[in-house]
Amino acid sequence: MTLPALGPVVLALAAPAAAPTATLPDGSIIALVTTPPPEPIRADLVTPILAPVQAAQDVTVAAEKPPHAKGDPLEGFNRSMFNAHQKFDRAVLRPVAMGYKHAVPKPVRSGIRHFLSNLTEPIVFLNDLLQLKPGKALRTFGRFVFNSTLGLGGVLDIAKLPGFNLPHRPNGFGDTLGYYGVKPGPYLFLPFVGPTDVRDLLGGQADGLVLPLAVGHPFDQLKYQIPKGVVSGLDQRAEADRDLKALFGTAVDPYATLRSVYLQDRAGEIDALKGRGAAIKTSPLDTDLSDPLSDPLADPAAAPPKPGSTAPEFDDPLADPAASPPPSTTPEFSDPLADPAG
Repeated sequence: MTLPALGPVVLALAAPAAAPTATLPDGSIIALVTTPPPEPIRADLVTPILAPVQAAQDVTVAAEKPPHAKGDPLEGFNRSMFNAHQKFDRAVLRPVAMGYKHAVPKPVRSGIRHFLSNLTEPIVFLNDLLQLKPGKALRTFGRFVFNSTLGLGGVLDIAKLPGFNLPHRPNGFGDTLGYYGVKPGPYLFLPFVGPTDVRDLLGGQADGLVLPLAVGHPFDQLKYQIPKGVVSGLDQRAEADRDLKALFGTAVDPYATLRSVYLQDRAGEIDALKGRGAAIKTSPLDTDLSDPLSDPLADPAAAPPKPGSTAPEFDDPLADPAASPPPSTTPEFSDPLADPAG
């Protein structure tokens, strides 16, 4: 036997029985060595390694997207209450309110509104005093007296007419708390209450206790409180219908829009109480004790500056608008509130 003849035999014997073979051009047979497939990665070994990384990513995402807006930690609850209120408003409240508006003549609705508003003047007066604003308290007291007597118990709002110039100014314990630096707290939306915050919610409850505790009957009776609440709610909803349509008509997020408007309005009202807002004083009595140079008892009927005055911005804001305006060579500074029929 020659060695070339033994080559294939040796190679064939050396190859594993189960291994595949291949024949070369010279007739030699070789064994093909195959690589076994890799073992699959075990998830139970990888998960503990990747878990800290995934947790860190979750924390980062949570930090980038807060679960609620600033000042609204109860946003989930508030949104559910808002959605429930909107459904109730569309199904019941708005149709009934608009029916009330069309069924009851406007003079009657206005008289009821003025009467109920006049009952809040003692609350406004009390909070004017708590805010150390005796001038505003005197104006509130005068408004209440005029409307309660000449205005037939407040049915007619004569105090706002030019002869008196004493319009209604809302004020309550919520305003007093804000005036002294109490923060509003979390924003809230509650059915039958609407947008509010913790400070105003507590202040509103205090406002509602003034007449029942100070006067008693009939303000502490349900037979007065329930009709008053129903009529006031229907009237307010009917009067606000146009504004609500304008507010929600183009709003992408009606809830967020209403929240923003409410919080901005309340912040502006508190700033105005503190003298930081753009509130316009309508009388020398609209002052507080922090100004030592102001006279809270100044006569609002004092004579205006002489016609030759070059400082029209100091004209008496309580001057009779029906009086003839003084001659002036600068018509662009004429009084914008002057009666055009004077």
